Amino acid sequence: MNSSLSDSPSTPNKLTTQTKEAVLITGASSGIGLALALQYVEKGCHVFACGRNEQKLNSIKGATPLVFDINDKDQIRQAALQLSTSLEQNDLSLTMVILNAGSCEYINNPVHFDGALFERVIQTNVVSMGYCLEHFLPLVGANGRVGLMSSSATYLPFPKAEAYGASKAAVNYLASSLRIDLKAYGIGVSVICPGFVKTPLTDKNDFAMPMQISADKAASEIIYGMNKGQSEIHFPKRFTYLLKCIACLPKAFVSRMLTPNADKA
Repeated sequence: MNSSLSDSPSTPNKLTTQTKEAVLITGASSGIGLALALQYVEKGCHVFACGRNEQKLNSIKGATPLVFDINDKDQIRQAALQLSTSLEQNDLSLTMVILNAGSCEYINNPVHFDGALFERVIQTNVVSMGYCLEHFLPLVGANGRVGLMSSSATYLPFPKAEAYGASKAAVNYLASSLRIDLKAYGIGVSVICPGFVKTPLTDKNDFAMPMQISADKAASEIIYGMNKGQSEIHFPKRFTYLLKCIACLPKAFVSRMLTPNADKA
C-alpha cells in the first residue's frame, strides 16, 4: 500500500503495453467493469469483457465478449475453455485478470436475520471468485497480476452490512493468502478497496455516500494500481485514509459512533 496522497492519478496512467497483452474483466457490462474495459481497450490491450448481458458486452468496441454467469461454475469452465482457445489462436498473453463482478444486499432486520440473503451475497462475492480463480489462474502468464474486488467497507463495521462486509472481508484474506502462494509463480495479487463509486449498484443506496467518485475515475485508479503492482488499491485516498484512522480508535467509541441513533440510546 502506498501512503502518499499524491499517488492518486488525476488522469488515467499510460501503461506500457504490447499489442499481444490481454486483460480479463468480470462484471464488464456496467459500472467499474465497463469503465475498466473501455480504458484498457483505449490503451491498446486485448480485453476479454465478461458478464451475463451479451448485448451490452457486444457494445464495447474493441473487446472480446465472454458471456457467462459467475454463479454457474459450468459456465465459468466453458468460458475458460473459450478464453484458452482465443489466447492460443491470437498469440495473446493473459497479463491481467480483474475479478470485479459482485453484488450488495443489506440485512434490514438483524433480529430476523435473512440467511438466504447472506448466502446469496457470499456465493456471488466469494464462492464464485474461487471458481473464477480455479479456471482463469492457470491461464495467467508469468509477471501477470490478479485484482480481486473488495471494498473500503472492510475497514469499519457498518450497519446492515453483515453480509456484504463479511463477503469483502473474506476477499481481503483470500487476496493476502493468495499473494504469498502465487509469489513463487511470478503472479502478483492486488486487493481493490473502493470508497463510494457511482454505479448502477450504488444508485440503489438510500443513504449519503460521501466523496463519491465516477466509475471512470475508479477505473483509472485501479489501472494505475495494477500497473504499479500495488498490493492494496484503495481510493479515493482522503476517504479511505479517514476510515483507516477511525478504525484505529477504541472499538467502543467506533461502535457508538456507527450505531444508528446512538445519541438517543
